[in-house]
Amino acid sequence: MRTITITYEYGGNESEWREAIDAFIRALDADTRKPGTFCYQVAVADNGTTRIHWGRWDTAETLAHVQSQDYFQTFAGKVRAFSGGGPTNTGADVVTRTANW
Repeated sequence: MRTITITYEYGGNESEWREAIDAFIRALDADTRKPGTFCYQVAVADNGTTRIHWGRWDTAETLAHVQSQDYFQTFAGKVRAFSGGGPTNTGADVVTRTANW
């Protein structure tokens, strides 16, 4: 299983930011063609400005499918804009986890 953590600072319009996040989650949930599993979570850190996104997927094919969709391209552009040009991305391979994750 692969994961990514995306972080950036954002102090702009909360409604605009939240709508972009919600639209992406709705599109993921509605994507019946995506093979396998792709999970996504977004959080606001306790400082109120640091944004943290976590993505998790089962196969390279799942990721390729999601990344090829218009909704992904739109969202990636918005995240770049929200982050001021480039968020920090850290990819990883999961080596172990709890059963309910």
